Amino acid sequence: MCGRFNMISEDDVEEMHRIVAEINRRYQNTPERALMRSGEIFPTNVVPVLSPGRGGGTGAFLMKWGFKSFKGSGVIINARSETAEEKPMFSKAMRERRCVVPAQNYFEWEGHRQGKQKYAIRTAEGSLCYMAGLYRYEEDARLPAFVILTRAASPDVRFIHDRMPVLLNAGDVGSWLNAGQGGMWIEQHALSRVEYEAVQ
Repeated sequence: MCGRFNMISEDDVEEMHRIVAEINRRYQNTPERALMRSGEIFPTNVVPVLSPGRGGGTGAFLMKWGFKSFKGSGVIINARSETAEEKPMFSKAMRERRCVVPAQNYFEWEGHRQGKQKYAIRTAEGSLCYMAGLYRYEEDARLPAFVILTRAASPDVRFIHDRMPVLLNAGDVGSWLNAGQGGMWIEQHALSRVEYEAVQ
């Protein structure tokens, strides 16, 4: 699964600098821009997310992490890529509303007798993780909400957790956002090579 991730500052990576600059232009002097978080991101935080723009191409937009649950007051933060096309909560978004969440890494915890060990996990291919996601518009919400798609964990990190985000190459971001790609495409294109380190 993915319960937290790290949103680096725009100064760390050129691509993140471009994304934040676009967010600053789009949301200049708005209440929404004041909601944007960086550093360690928790469910319900607002962050930059990539999705198709109205004029074509890919744009950066602010979204809130987590779909409102059908039951109770909680939020749903992940969707299983193997079943998202069939689930009522995710099927429409899977067909029409794809997004990608850029991050430096995601966090996962390994449980053992002494407690839990936190790990930062990132792709071995580049400086940014591109996590495949879905988004939707919710009633009375100022911003769209998103979830992160997950898949079976790669052998490298299965000892930590049996699920991981669907991680994409930068070159596959456009293909994912243009929809029409389902579970088989994810299975063929999702990155498996990851690196991890124990953190506090």
